[in-house]
Amino acid sequence: MLENNINLNGRTVLVTGAAGFIGASLVRRLFAGFPDIAIIGMDCISDYYDLGIKHERLASIEAYGGNWTFVRGNIADRDEVERIFKEHDISVVVNLAAQAGVRYSITNPDSYIESNIIGFYNILEACRHHEVEHLVYASSSSVYGSNTKVPYSTEDKVDNPVSLYAATKKSNELMAHAYSKLYNIPCTGLRFFTVYGPAGRPDMAYFGFTDKLRKGETIKIFNYGNCMRDFTYVDDIVEGVVRVMQHAPEKRTGDDGLPVPPYMVYNIGNNSPENLLDFVTILQEELIAAGVLPADYDFDAHKELVPMQPGDVPVTFADTSALERDFGFKPSTSLRDGLRSFARWYAGYHGISK
Repeated sequence: MLENNINLNGRTVLVTGAAGFIGASLVRRLFAGFPDIAIIGMDCISDYYDLGIKHERLASIEAYGGNWTFVRGNIADRDEVERIFKEHDISVVVNLAAQAGVRYSITNPDSYIESNIIGFYNILEACRHHEVEHLVYASSSSVYGSNTKVPYSTEDKVDNPVSLYAATKKSNELMAHAYSKLYNIPCTGLRFFTVYGPAGRPDMAYFGFTDKLRKGETIKIFNYGNCMRDFTYVDDIVEGVVRVMQHAPEKRTGDDGLPVPPYMVYNIGNNSPENLLDFVTILQEELIAAGVLPADYDFDAHKELVPMQPGDVPVTFADTSALERDFGFKPSTSLRDGLRSFARWYAGYHGISK
């Protein structure tokens, strides 16, 4: 296991995408674990999905009463990014701000270039000029694209993206590597695998299924249900991020006298893919248990098996051996427990009582 080389207590951390699903969960976890940490949160609060959930997440952070500063701004705004770095002595950056979603990238490509390419470039430039100790950034399992070898390893070639979203995330890894080499910036990329949980993104399948079923609408299950996903509970993702934050890749000089890039990439996934039909069965059981759906709900009448859609892949499966080796951590929350937490949150958010 690697030893920590960054003590987060007493440091200032910038978390971009702080009103997002993973971002808000991370900020709460940092305040709970590091009482002397200062956190700058940045988020543009886009209208990509329900703003009410984003404001609820921010309110949950405020409730901690920690050393918290929130900036409503876009990482694609270089002047705003530079202002934040000039005004605060930032030691660690966790870049979670991004335009997410595979299917949305097909219909709205501009937003992906703005946030995921230009925005990430601005973050890299700020880290370069302000001597940040560690940049941790979100990549995605989508970078594996049409790879047929499973489980997916960070040693695999990822040159076959099947969506613009995946291409932008692979671009982030390439850009980070270049900056790591040129300017000796310690960078760690994290490939997240299908993150789910309470207060998640409404565009994700489990959330969208729940909304539709509650309205009595039909849900579409792609590839006729023959999809496997490595569903990863948000608390497991966050725990992995926190551990990675505390160890920046070591700076070394190569035989050529130039820096060896202090650069790493890890998978964070559950290492246990679930069939989509099994996933839906567990979800419906937990929605009934939470009172979101009636006990006699006719699921068969509200399910439609359809072909694969553009940009999707039939399976995601994380090889997490490197994460286990270096940080002694492997996600372990069961799908049942995770969906139960989501169902209970959903019932509370919508004021549903049993």
